[in-house]
Amino acid sequence: MHKAGFVNIVGNPNVGKSTLMNALVGERISIATFKAQTTRHRIMGIYNTDDMQIVFSDTPGVLKPNYKLQESMLNFSTSALTDADVLLYVTDVVETPDKHNDFMEKVEQMDVPVLVLINKIDLTDQSKLAALVETWNGLLPKAEIIPISAAHKFNVDYVMKRVKELLPDSPPYFDKDQWTDKPARFFVTEIIREKILLYYDKEIPYSVEVVVEQFKETPKSIHINAVIYVERDSQKGIIIGRQGRALKKVSTEARCDLERFFGKKIFLETFVKVDKDWRNSDKELRNFGYQLD
Repeated sequence: MHKAGFVNIVGNPNVGKSTLMNALVGERISIATFKAQTTRHRIMGIYNTDDMQIVFSDTPGVLKPNYKLQESMLNFSTSALTDADVLLYVTDVVETPDKHNDFMEKVEQMDVPVLVLINKIDLTDQSKLAALVETWNGLLPKAEIIPISAAHKFNVDYVMKRVKELLPDSPPYFDKDQWTDKPARFFVTEIIREKILLYYDKEIPYSVEVVVEQFKETPKSIHINAVIYVERDSQKGIIIGRQGRALKKVSTEARCDLERFFGKKIFLETFVKVDKDWRNSDKELRNFGYQLD
């Protein structure tokens, strides 16, 4: 008998969802930085064996939207509650458990198995962790509570074991050689955006969107042209930096990561353009691939 199902990962920003996803799938699919709101899309990572297919789904952190981009991010998170066969609700030892009660109520009403994963347990002690487990038992009494450390891969194998046990009998949803639902261009934009998240301060990374305008692949190399969109002229200057140094640093770091990711020589050209207030424009958000309804 073949097992298959959708295992969706949800939770608040910055609790380690993307790190967990990468640990479970064994591929570096979701960018994981120390900044909140790193994940903007719903990203699938597909784990295949001969008799099993697990479709993991990483989602943006749950937040109260301040602009239309964040509304779209919340739509991705909420949609993950509707098609899950198993739900992984990720929290950590730092955040308060009653954050976003309305989202938690939706989780509590779900009929599918819910695993509450308390992440970053290396940052607390045994007695505080025990108290936290009790609190989560009270909040989501039907859920199974599992303390983990995604970064150190502590208990991740046990989470995988439980997921496999809970998976329904089903034929596969995707081809067995497929490991994600996203095209190659998507990972180019994510890797460039990750470097911007790491290298620029304050609002800059959240005002940036990356679009691949050219992706030409040969057996040994890939030629890529990418445009980094910002909302204001002043941001364009910051991204480029003095004598173009900042942009060159981002491009070099991204190119090295892309060569590791694709296993080919990468030729990367990056350009910076202004698209005023794109985060609040329905038209631009749809062009960039965001879900608004």
